[in-house]
Amino acid sequence: MHHLYVARAHSYTPSRVVMDHPPAVEMRGVTKRFGPIVANDAITLTIAPHSIHAVIGENGAGKSTAMNILYGLYTPDAGEILLHGQPIRFASPRDAIVAGLGMVHQHFMLVPTLTVLENIVLGAEPRVGLTVNYAGARQKLLGLCEQYRLRADPDARISDLSVGEQQRVEILKTLYRGADILILDEPTAVLTPPEVEELFAVLRALRTQGKTIIIITHKLNEVLALSDRVTIMRDGKVVGEVETCRTSAEELARLMVGREVLLRVEKTPAHPKDLLLEVDHLTLIKPNGTRALQGVSFQVRMGEVVGIAGVEGNGQSELIECVAGLFKPTAGDIRLLGRSILGLSPRAIRAAGVAHIPEDRHKRALLLDFNLADNVILGDHYRPPATRFGFFDRAYIDRRTQTILRDFDVRPPNPLALSRSLSGGNQQKLVVGREFELPPKLLLVAQPTRGVDIGAIEFIHRKLLALRDTGVGILLVSAELEEVLSLSDRLLVMYAGRIVGEVDPTQATHAELGLLMTGAKPTVSTFGA
Repeated sequence: MHHLYVARAHSYTPSRVVMDHPPAVEMRGVTKRFGPIVANDAITLTIAPHSIHAVIGENGAGKSTAMNILYGLYTPDAGEILLHGQPIRFASPRDAIVAGLGMVHQHFMLVPTLTVLENIVLGAEPRVGLTVNYAGARQKLLGLCEQYRLRADPDARISDLSVGEQQRVEILKTLYRGADILILDEPTAVLTPPEVEELFAVLRALRTQGKTIIIITHKLNEVLALSDRVTIMRDGKVVGEVETCRTSAEELARLMVGREVLLRVEKTPAHPKDLLLEVDHLTLIKPNGTRALQGVSFQVRMGEVVGIAGVEGNGQSELIECVAGLFKPTAGDIRLLGRSILGLSPRAIRAAGVAHIPEDRHKRALLLDFNLADNVILGDHYRPPATRFGFFDRAYIDRRTQTILRDFDVRPPNPLALSRSLSGGNQQKLVVGREFELPPKLLLVAQPTRGVDIGAIEFIHRKLLALRDTGVGILLVSAELEEVLSLSDRLLVMYAGRIVGEVDPTQATHAELGLLMTGAKPTVSTFGA
């Protein structure tokens, strides 16, 4: 039996970790309320120095809130925090940074119009007299890029970078400030498998150099591969603590969710029907001259999941957005049920039955200052049944919102809550629920479970396959190889804007896919490459 320190949520008493030095961080009885919602309920957490400590739990369990308190973004209503044995109370993140803490947030804290270098030094500008010493900052940044193998162009604008590239900038910004304690909130959510391995190497090296790292993640394989100890949270409470070497993914999942969870959904064979989507020699040249897509051709039939694997930045995002009508291709054609949809507006394409779950929920899917009910009808707000005689049908909107919040377990289930008040995973569940309920003929899915907890991943995967079995065609893009392998009926691989292979997802290995994703030609069973 595994040596778990586990009890019921209301009576859990944490173990005392034996250390030669005071804990790097202690949180004792920390409570935080937001109106009637108790986000943290008397949590106690002990982080050993020079260790990697994982904090896991479902969306809304209170993980990010606890770390935001530690970083000075929130003030606790009760309890105390100790840093290296000394009580502290931060009035702002600036105090935390001065004390040696750094935090990489799940949602980026970057200024899109500034360059990588300007973002990294923002608020900590090195000066020579009255001028900013950008030359010195550039040299330091390039040294960090070399040391930690984190690629970044100092002169690139944030608005021109992919999601994965922006994440690397956030990590570099923290390293630039020389924090001794790093808090990483879902740091790998937007990274590819090779980038994850690079990040893990960085974090292990930092631990060896004496840094303390707290990582919040939903990915149990990462917890097992990286951390020394794990704290499990559920419903705002700490419900367990375990040494990583004494647990398993199945056990951690059960503690997080409170029930047994399937880590890989069981899938029956697909029964594809009529041709639904045809992409014919699609080419996209961006205004800066970059060839994002180069002669891409493939088909999706009703009742099948066609997955696309590839390192981010190789055209997958542009492909999805061309089909959704957000980009106009330079050449080629896109046909839905035999009819060209090239040049149609996103609204017209959606009205034709194409639903879209974009990879960047903030940029493409949600209005953060609108409430949940208003976000539920985005894209359909101008037509029945959301409107009647030119006015919103609030009774219908409320029913639809309540259904989505219930069926997709969005927390808190309050239709009047602002979207920005939800955790990232709950925002994602809201978007997924809205698009599933269209109902679609074709579902475009980009990173469907990014930032979503293990229980919700199981639910979303089941729902995707259920939609497939009703005859919906699904085009799936995911940076998670396990996700595309387990869900896809056919799997395409993209590199440099081209489809470089089609593999059997039941036979292909991670290593073989990794080679294809980097432009190599492994010995795999390909057909239609």
